[in-house]
Amino acid sequence: MAIVEKAREFEYTLDDFNFLRNLSNQHSGILVPDDKFDMFYSRLSKRIRLLGFTRFKQYCNYLQNHSDEEFTEFINAVTTNLTSFFRENHHFEFLSKTLLPQLLNSNKPQKKIRVWSAGCSTGEEPYSLAMTLLENVPNDWDVKILATDLDTNVLAMAAEGVYPSDRVTSISDERLQRWFQKGSGTQKNKVRIKSQLRQIIHFNQLNLMQDWPMSGHFDFIFCRNVLIYFDRATKERLANRYGGLLTDGGHLFIGHSESLHQLDTPFTLLGNTIYKKTRA
Repeated sequence: MAIVEKAREFEYTLDDFNFLRNLSNQHSGILVPDDKFDMFYSRLSKRIRLLGFTRFKQYCNYLQNHSDEEFTEFINAVTTNLTSFFRENHHFEFLSKTLLPQLLNSNKPQKKIRVWSAGCSTGEEPYSLAMTLLENVPNDWDVKILATDLDTNVLAMAAEGVYPSDRVTSISDERLQRWFQKGSGTQKNKVRIKSQLRQIIHFNQLNLMQDWPMSGHFDFIFCRNVLIYFDRATKERLANRYGGLLTDGGHLFIGHSESLHQLDTPFTLLGNTIYKKTRA
């Protein structure tokens, strides 16, 4: 029996998909495999409907002629943003038990810690970092976190710091009381990050493939579940750029399915996707 594909609302061809994924790779470095054909359709249909088009080809032409206005919307639509508070918790345990005690000793003269959350999505990662830092670092220290992402929509959500209550069910009652405000009225099923955490984080849009405005130096960088989208050469280039912004002996944290194995980088694996900068 023949399988008939469900009729699509918009005409969508393989040529359209190839154009769009090549555009994504060209501007963001993100590799889009063949099996994301349907994902691109579902994620971009809203834009096409909003613009009044009937075919994806029209949208491809529109991107070519209105790239400045539409490109941000395009990237926001196709970017994956999967995250949670204290995701891959062993990284935060390493911070609390090992790295932060070391930094409290090595950085004691300046009493300063600088952190970068690269690919911060909707903010759960930098807020988890902020909680870990403020729970372990004395109040008179200067602690700042830079949190960046390509997607401006998720950055706006992150900066607001408001989350559905079911997003914080895995957080201890002690932390909930210390770092979150419960909503009331129309916001009763939501929580908000307290200002003490928000004020040490600076959210900013950044394309990792373009020039970086910051000069460093960071004590550690979280770039988790980002490298997985890039090819080998781009991974190596990014890892070396991260190394250039880290202090001597600085640390890089990557995602559980990622590795710098067989890449020429200044890092040595400490274990469990935690790397230390061991050469310039």
